[in-house]
Amino acid sequence: MTELNVPAGLAPAQRAQIKSLICEILEIDPDEVTETSLFSEDHGADSLRAIEILAALERTLKVSIDQEELVRMTNLEGVYTVVTEASAR
Repeated sequence: MTELNVPAGLAPAQRAQIKSLICEILEIDPDEVTETSLFSEDHGADSLRAIEILAALERTLKVSIDQEELVRMTNLEGVYTVVTEASAR
């Protein structure tokens, strides 16, 4: 049976991996991040960190993400959506 809160195509283990990777790059505790907390406003991320996150996601998950998608990757929810779409290509 599928979990209700998990977007189609993105397993809970992948979501945990993504969250862990982002927390490592932003140098924050995973408990501080919610799916809707904003990386820049709530966690002090700058554009360089955003590019770091994008590159790490591509490298770790073996997906290709256009830099234009950075505007959608402002929180975990956005990252999950972008990664799900990139994985479907």
